[in-house]
Amino acid sequence: MIICGIDPGTRVTGYGIIDMRSSPASLVYVAHGTIMPRTTDMAHRLKEIFTGLTGIFREFNPDEVAVESSFHALNAQTALKLGQARGAVLVAAAMLEIPVFEYTPTEVKKATCGYGHAQKDQIHAMVSTILHLSRDVVTSRDASDALAIGVCHSSSRRMRGYLQ
Repeated sequence: MIICGIDPGTRVTGYGIIDMRSSPASLVYVAHGTIMPRTTDMAHRLKEIFTGLTGIFREFNPDEVAVESSFHALNAQTALKLGQARGAVLVAAAMLEIPVFEYTPTEVKKATCGYGHAQKDQIHAMVSTILHLSRDVVTSRDASDALAIGVCHSSSRRMRGYLQ
């Protein structure tokens, strides 16, 4: 099963593609990257995020998309912009009929680091370890966070499988 993790943002949207294999139960790194809109106009930024993700979804054909859910931002304007970026992600996945799953930042941190208040460097180190990557392969923290979201989703999926 191919999972695409997305860390939405209006300045940088990170994505990470992993392959969740059942036998042996393991995760295999496929790809990662970022979408960085080149304009300051919000409507065009959202269009670039939507178009970029649609292309990524078509290229890698994920079975499921995992996205970080909204969090309480210190400032309302930041929360609003994040919500708009998330909307572009959700619509891109919906247009291609890809199921979307949402996880809070705390859930992602717990799934990857075992600690809900882990720092970005800790998340990056654990994602590299879990996916058997050298720590210099994923240089973008946004892409590293996206891979962590994918790892969180794979863990959640496996757990749901055990509970059924």
